[in-house]
This record gives sequence, structure tokens and C-alpha cells, in this order.
Amino acid sequence: MNNQDLKHLKEIFVVTAAQMRDVESRIFAAGMPIPALMEKVGRLICDRLLSMTLKGSSVGILAGPGHNGGDALVVGRELHFRGYNVWIYQPFGQLKELTNQHFYYAQSLGIPCFSQLAELPDCDFLVDGLFGFGLEREITGNIAEAINHLNLWNKPIFSIDLPSGIHTDTGAVLGTAICASHTFCLGLWKQGLLQEQAIQYTGETELIDFDIPLADIQAVLGEIPTIKRITQNLVVNTLPLPLSPILHKYKSGHLLLICGSKRYAGGAILTGLGARASGIGMLSIAVPESIKPLLVSHLPEALIIGCPETNNGAISHLQLPGETTLNSFTVIACGPGLTTEVTPIVEQVMKSEVPLILDADALNILAQLGTITSLKNRHQPTILTPHGGEFHRLFPEIDITNRVKGVQTAASQTGAIVLLKGARTAIANEQGVTWVNSESTPALARGGSGDVLTGLMGGILGQVVNRQVNMEDVVATAVWWHSQAGILAAKERTELGVDAFTLTQYLSRVLAQIQTDEICMG
Repeated sequence: MNNQDLKHLKEIFVVTAAQMRDVESRIFAAGMPIPALMEKVGRLICDRLLSMTLKGSSVGILAGPGHNGGDALVVGRELHFRGYNVWIYQPFGQLKELTNQHFYYAQSLGIPCFSQLAELPDCDFLVDGLFGFGLEREITGNIAEAINHLNLWNKPIFSIDLPSGIHTDTGAVLGTAICASHTFCLGLWKQGLLQEQAIQYTGETELIDFDIPLADIQAVLGEIPTIKRITQNLVVNTLPLPLSPILHKYKSGHLLLICGSKRYAGGAILTGLGARASGIGMLSIAVPESIKPLLVSHLPEALIIGCPETNNGAISHLQLPGETTLNSFTVIACGPGLTTEVTPIVEQVMKSEVPLILDADALNILAQLGTITSLKNRHQPTILTPHGGEFHRLFPEIDITNRVKGVQTAASQTGAIVLLKGARTAIANEQGVTWVNSESTPALARGGSGDVLTGLMGGILGQVVNRQVNMEDVVATAVWWHSQAGILAAKERTELGVDAFTLTQYLSRVLAQIQTDEICMG
């Protein structure tokens, strides 16, 4: 494995505080001196700061009592040597021995040190090393007051490992926490950084790789880690690219979308446009007869199946052409825009023998039918794609304060792959293997965005379902592709300018960027 591949692999791993301690223990037991690691980490962060376009040349170092504080002191010392005006805020009476040595050395260099925040001079940016991973107790008293004041300074804050006050595993705020502009996560991604409650505190996040041996990581996490970050590398390995030169449409999957109603025709259109962007070979869309012409006008290449409808304009029953059955398709995706009148249709597709994606109204119907009892007889993979409200209806007894544990529990109970949408979308399979999407944008928090994702996911799955690809990897690929399209669109159109239709237009641009990146790296 070359260095580039190893770097990609490390971007995937996610650890708890206990796991990170175990990894570090193995490093130290193998002979890595703790002072050497602290020097290495501090200089890597210093180099990263110097590579950024930072305004001004004065920096405040927030030094805590532990090794996180020692890392910050090394950063401050190195910036001092490079001509920055450095001031240290260190309010603790007792420090760990190594951190204390760095503190005395900083003082010997003439770097001003202050124990009261009010004494700290105005500075252009701050480096937060008050508390690192493993913090369990709430921050109170003078330190809590200091953090609250620092958050009001409106200065860029660069946190080391995690913003001080954030729980390593849950992302919960322990009393109060630093609102960082940027977080340098050390060595391996911490689970708390991938929890939604931490988002407003972390700012931009990046991994500082200090060369942990892969053997030590795998000794703690196993060959296949339980919790993983979705990365572009996963997407490249999952998508069916490059395409075979002798490929034809009947070998590129046939996706059936069951969606739409007279009231919610847009849901069917958006789902179809998402599927179109996936590259699926054949696309059939079952809709009420009255909106068939509308679907044909937007998706002329799709096979639009007009079905009998209720008085309210919902599909009354499926009317597939000729000798076609539900099992004739490679994948079925069901739900967007259906309304909750279509319970018999959801029950029908649940009995099919092909992979099934349930979204939107199909999920609400599933909740009414009984989530666990309805899924236990499914012999083919089922993918559930709820947002928070739908998840609560499906699994009223599962707490999703910790989203990772929530989806793992839901997947274990149902045998389905469960995708919990949100700013940090989490995906789990029955065995507990979990993907988390750490890159997203609030621009996706608009009606119809989830419909696009369902179509895109169904289209990808239809093309790769017969390959040796893990189903949860396909779901993760769709989530990443969808979110990257939102990020790209938000950059060009602002976050308020990304409606669901606009989002579909950016899906192909993300794919083009992936291919460009692969060519450059190759």
C-alpha cells in the first residue's frame, strides 16, 4: 500500500476516546516517546496554520493542563520562532509534567503568559488547546466564563483535536464549549466530530495525520472498522466506472420508481431526475394516469407507466405493462409524493423479491403497518431513508441523540439498511457497520432534496446490485454524491439558491469532478 492509499484509508477511520487511547498506548509501547509525538503534532499544526491565509501576526494560545495544552504550547513556540507575536493564556494551577516543561520553556523565551483572560492582549486569532479528547466532566467556574467570553471575541479560533468542551464520543457540549472556526483533528477522526450537536462548534474540520501505523489502528478497530467516514475514495470504488465498452442498456439495471400523485407530481419528477443522473440503463416510473403527460415532458427517456388513480389523485393500484411483474426490475424505489392512501401498494412491493428502497410516504405507511413485523419477512435487501420525524414514527422507542447508535439499533432490529438523513447523515446495516457523511450543506434542507436522493440511490443500486458491492456502500455513495452536489451548487448559487431542481443539475458536475481528480492523482 502506497502512502496515498494509506492516507485515504486513515480518512475513513472513526474512533471513540477509549479506542484512541488504545491506539496511542500501542504507539508509545512500541517506543514512540511522548515528547517526540507532541513536537511532531505541534509542528504539523504550525505548518498548517502558516499555509493558510491568516490575517495579522498576533496569536493567543489557550493552554490547558493536559497534553492538548502541550500541543498548543509547541504551536505557540514555533509561531514565535517564525516572527509572530505570541501570548499565552494559561489559567490552571497544576499542569501535566510535559506540558509544564513546555510552559516554562515558553516563558524562558520571553513569550508573555497570563492567568487571567482580561490580561490577554487583543490578537488576530486564537489556538485552542484547553481540553482535548477524553473530557468527561462539565466545564464550570472561571474556565466556563473564559470560554464564553472568548466566543464573544469574534476572532478565528483553531481548536486542536476537538473544540474544548465537546464530548469526544457524543459531540455533546459539556457545560460550554469553544466555537471554533477550524478544528485540527489529530491522528484519527473522533466520533463526536461527526455528531450533529457538535456542528456549530467545530467549524471547518480536517485530519492532521501524524503517521499512526496501520497495524496499530487495525489492532484496535479490526480489519473492518464499525464506524467509518464517507470519502470520495469509497465513491470511486463503488460506482461502475469506467463503463465496459460493450455495455448496453439491459445490462445497466432497470429501476422502477413508484411515486407521485396529482397533488405531489413534483416528487415524481425530482425522483426521476435523480435517477437519470445516476446513469441507470432503464428507468420506469409508475405514476397516476393524470400526471403521466407531465412526467413524459420532463423525462422523455423514461418508461412512464400510467396507473389507475383514486378520487384524490393517488395511485389506486399498479398496472404494469404486458407480462411485467415487480420481480422483473433490478431495484424498486417507492414513496416520494405517493400520499398515505397507497397502503396496499406498499404492502405489495414489500413482497417483491428485489432490493427495495422505501422513502417518504412509504415510510409513514410502514410505520402504520408496524416497522419490525413488516420487515421480518423480507428476503431481499431493504433500505429505509427517514429524516428525523419519519425515524421517530418508525422507531418511537429509539433515541437518536446519538445518531450513530440510533441507526445501528434500528438496523439491528429490522435487518434493513437504515439511512438517517440530516446534517450528518448516518447509515447502518444489520451488523452495525456504519457510514457517516461529514460533509454537507444546509442548502439541502429544502423540500424535494430527499426525493432526488432516492432516485439517485436507486439508479446507482440498479447498476451495481449484481456486483460484489456492499449494499451500505452504495447507499453511502449516493449520500456523498448528493451532498457534494449541494455543496457545489451552494458555492455558485448561495445556500438560498439551491432548490431541488437546481440540485439535480449539479449531480453530473460532481461526477465530472471525481473523474478529473482521479486523472490528476493517477
